[in-house]
Amino acid sequence: MRLQRAVGQTSYYVVAGGLAIMFLIPLIWTSVASVSPHGATAQQVGYGLGNYRTLLDYDAGLPRYLWNSSYVSVLTVIFVLGLSILGGYAFGRFTFPGRDALFLLIIAILMVPYVTLLVPLWVLFGEIGLRNSLFGLALVLTLYQLPFAMFMMRISFEAIPKELEESALVDGCGTFGALRRIMLRSVWPGMITVGLFAFLHAWNDFIAPLFLINDSSAYPLPLAMATLRQQTMGAVDFGATQAGVVVMAVPCLILFLVLQRHYVRGFMSGALKG
Repeated sequence: MRLQRAVGQTSYYVVAGGLAIMFLIPLIWTSVASVSPHGATAQQVGYGLGNYRTLLDYDAGLPRYLWNSSYVSVLTVIFVLGLSILGGYAFGRFTFPGRDALFLLIIAILMVPYVTLLVPLWVLFGEIGLRNSLFGLALVLTLYQLPFAMFMMRISFEAIPKELEESALVDGCGTFGALRRIMLRSVWPGMITVGLFAFLHAWNDFIAPLFLINDSSAYPLPLAMATLRQQTMGAVDFGATQAGVVVMAVPCLILFLVLQRHYVRGFMSGALKG
């Protein structure tokens, strides 16, 4: 029995360690390459931060691109959380005609290819003045993230025992009072999961900005990195590109490491219902 358990644990650690190494190697290689010397980059002699200086001074400047990406990502998280909390609470706690059909219709949006929505949205945004707008870009990213977020928040609310909400209502809380004082605290892991997913998608998305943003000073970081790659007669500046990848990855890694416990609990929230 002990031998079987030891073999099982060893196999687990070997597989988990192998997967961890497989995913870490590209990040480590990129980090080293961003400071390594190379004849076709700004860092030609010895190890240093020449590639990061190139990235810092490129076009509108790295601080501007970081601000654009941060603004879009935070705005997307706010929109997604606000709408998914209200929608998930309504679908999870109330019964009304057509509830399941409407929820299925919302989930069905995930089956529509993302790119097919961008052309009509580009035309529509041109009519209402949101083309080339970071606010409009955040709305598009919210639209695509909302079905998954609504699903996650619905199962999070359904996992909370109804007795908690009923007790709050008996004590004089209204519907929104119970939501604010009781339910939101109980679905905190689900909110973390939804917010993290929304942030990562908005931070790393390339296709939507490519369609909707034409002004280089309004580029988010992924689009700026794409233009940086071929800034001189099609020549690729690999050093600056690797530095850009590192800059893009650092906020995502920090957020995930800080919130990973809540992230896992959010995914598990619907596994057991109270």
